[in-house]
Amino acid sequence: MKMSPTELIAVINQTMEYAYPVVLIEGEVASFKVNQGKWVFFDLKDEESSVGCFMTLWQLRLPIEDGMKVVVQAVPKLTKWGKFSLTVQAVKPVGEGNLKKSFELLKKKLADEGLFDTSRKRALPEDLTEIGVISSTQAAGYADFVKILNARWGGIKVKVAHTQVQGMDAPDQIIKALRYFNEKNDVQVIAILRGGGSADDLSCFNDEQLAREIARSKIPVITGIGHEVDESLADLVADVRASTPSNVAEMLTRDRVAEGLKVRNTMGRVAQVVLNKIDMQVRGNNDMMTRASRDLRIKIENYLGGVVQKIKILEALNPEKILLQGYAIITGAMKVGSVVKITTFTDEIDAEIKTMKRRE
Repeated sequence: MKMSPTELIAVINQTMEYAYPVVLIEGEVASFKVNQGKWVFFDLKDEESSVGCFMTLWQLRLPIEDGMKVVVQAVPKLTKWGKFSLTVQAVKPVGEGNLKKSFELLKKKLADEGLFDTSRKRALPEDLTEIGVISSTQAAGYADFVKILNARWGGIKVKVAHTQVQGMDAPDQIIKALRYFNEKNDVQVIAILRGGGSADDLSCFNDEQLAREIARSKIPVITGIGHEVDESLADLVADVRASTPSNVAEMLTRDRVAEGLKVRNTMGRVAQVVLNKIDMQVRGNNDMMTRASRDLRIKIENYLGGVVQKIKILEALNPEKILLQGYAIITGAMKVGSVVKITTFTDEIDAEIKTMKRRE
């Protein structure tokens, strides 16, 4: 069967596209260069072989340089000149040393642009009623956030955008969620949450485009990523950084018990001042004043009794007390096949939903 070079290349590319639509390749970067501020070229090599790679500059989400070990997501192609090449869709450094080096390069670049300046950061709104959350709803960090949020203060509506929080697809999903909340503009703050993990797990939060999207957000952003010792570019560019997802819940809400004690103490001090003044008046006035002061005292005591009753109602709504009575909190995607987390007073249980039906 005769074929022209063009036909041969087309057949080979069609065959590769069918057999290897996308490949993941790990190797060392060599001959890295950027042409015309638009195109990125480099070789990916190991001890015996090397393959050429091509991508656009905007796809390069983390800085790389010669000698750095990376993994690329790419489509194999045979160019019209008969040269085999990888058209790269995404690239990520691997290994703690390479991740740290890439992080420091991008950190310096964004710092020089002023994205981390305290002057551009906004304070969190007070008395929140609606919070936007970007996280994996099946992650332990999200469950911790919900548990602390409910235990501290009620009446806050949480809108959740479920995304991946690690891997190559995570940055684009988080960016899409940020844009969604900003377009809707119906939450007062956006919280980006992710529990602990390795440097590789958390590397998606060092994505350049994600950092810039956080900086562009019209709505204040708070991050709770990893543990207290972890630092990401998302943390540095956010308006407020919390140490963990649980700490985010603590920073966004007031403590129900502490607020109740504060109200009780304040009212007690006010009542004592008023009663002292009444007692002084009683000693210097007639019986009519005595009766008036007694009536006023009764009214104040009745009012304080109402305040105490309201505090008791708030304390009765504490989710921990509800759990103590035998109830449970379920978090996760409520659909058949999903794994949800069931929280009781003493245990956290992972369970798979087998069947679901509407209540009659």
